[in-house]
Amino acid sequence: MRRRRFLALAAGAAATSPRWATAVLADDLPADVKITRITGLDLTSRRVKFAGKNARLDVHGDRATDRMVRLYASNGLEGIGNCRASEEALRSLLGQPVSALAEQLKEDLPDRLSTGTMPVWDLLGKLRGKPVYELLGNKGPQRVPVYDGSIYFQDLLPPYTDAWQDRFRTELDDSLARGHRAVKVKIGRGSKWMPRTEGDARDLDVVRTIRQHVGPEFLLGVDANNGYDPFGARHFLNALADVRLAFAEEMFPETLVDCESLRAYIAEQGWPTLIADGETQESLDPLRPLIEAHAIDIAQADMNRFGIEGILTESKLAEPNGVLIAPHNWGSLVGYYLQLHVGRAIPNFYRAENDPLVSEALVAEGYVIADGTSSVPNAPGFGLTLRESALEREAKLRFDLRA
Repeated sequence: MRRRRFLALAAGAAATSPRWATAVLADDLPADVKITRITGLDLTSRRVKFAGKNARLDVHGDRATDRMVRLYASNGLEGIGNCRASEEALRSLLGQPVSALAEQLKEDLPDRLSTGTMPVWDLLGKLRGKPVYELLGNKGPQRVPVYDGSIYFQDLLPPYTDAWQDRFRTELDDSLARGHRAVKVKIGRGSKWMPRTEGDARDLDVVRTIRQHVGPEFLLGVDANNGYDPFGARHFLNALADVRLAFAEEMFPETLVDCESLRAYIAEQGWPTLIADGETQESLDPLRPLIEAHAIDIAQADMNRFGIEGILTESKLAEPNGVLIAPHNWGSLVGYYLQLHVGRAIPNFYRAENDPLVSEALVAEGYVIADGTSSVPNAPGFGLTLRESALEREAKLRFDLRA
C-alpha cells in the first residue's frame, strides 16, 4: 500500500474513532515480550473442486496460495496470518516489544506491513487471551453469515459441456452438504468467452437451473465481474425478476451515475436485489462517493488488500449510510478466517465469501459452517495453528529472520 493510501485510511479511522483503539492499545500488555524471530512462507491450499472461468479470467483451477508470516515472541507465543510485507519491512520488527507494535497499529504499522497486520493481531489476541473479534469490538452476530463463491463457468469446461446442468446440480448439492444456504453465481459469458447474445442467454439458463434446483428459500446472488453494461444489466435483471436475486455484484464498471440509476430502477420494480461492488479498488477513495450516496448496498473491498484496518474504516464510513460490508475474499483460505472475525466485530457485515479451500498444514478448529452461517471459535487470537509435519509438503519457506 502506498503511504498516501494508508494516510487516507488512517484519517478516516481517526475521524470515526475506531473500535479497536481502546480494546488493544492498553497499558496492561507485558513490556518484556519481544519479537525474536520472523519467518515468511507461502502456504498452498487445495480447492475441493476445479473452478472454471469467469467473465475476465481463464480457469481458476484447484489451488490457491496464501503469503503468510509467523511472528515468534520471547515468551513462546507466536502470531500467524497473511502478510505481504517485504522482508526488509518485517526485519524492522525484530527485537521490538509486542506492546510497542500494538501502539503502532494506530500509527504507521499497517502501512509498513502493506496492510498485513493479521499476524500482529493474532499475537495480541494470544497475549490478551481473547479472540481477535473481541479486540476489534465484538459488535457483530455470534454466527457469521457466509456464502459459497465457487459457482464458476463450469459449463465451459470440456468434461461438462454436454451435461452442464448436471454439473451445476452436483456442485450445489456439495455446497448444501458443506452447510451453505447461499451461493454466488458467476455470469458474463458474453463479454469474452461466448458471442454476446448466446452468452447472455446461457447466463439466464444457468441461474434458472440453479434456482430450480435449490428452491425459493436459498439465497442466490450473481457476479458479472464487469461483464455487462448498464443496459445489459437491466435486461438481465428483468429476465430474472421472478428468481428474486439477493444481490448483483460488479454488473458493469462502477460509476456513481450508473450505480445510482440501477439502484433506483431496482427500487421501482420492487425487487429485493442489492447492488454490490468494490472488490477491484486499490483504496477507499473510488468507493467513498458510492458509499456516501448509497449508490451501492454492499461494499466489497478486498479482505487481504485492505487488511483489518482498511475494512474497519470502510465499515465506519458505510454504517451511517446504510451500506453493508462483504469483503471480497477469493483465493485465500487464511483470509476467509480473517473476514469471519471482522464479521463478528462490526454491526453492518453482510456475508463472508467462502472459497472452498482446505489445507492439512493449517489447523482451524471451531470454524463450522451450518445452515448458512459459520461459528467463530472463542480461542485466543484467530484460533489458527500450523501443523509442522505438513508444512514441508504444503508450504514454501521464503525467509527466516532472527534477532
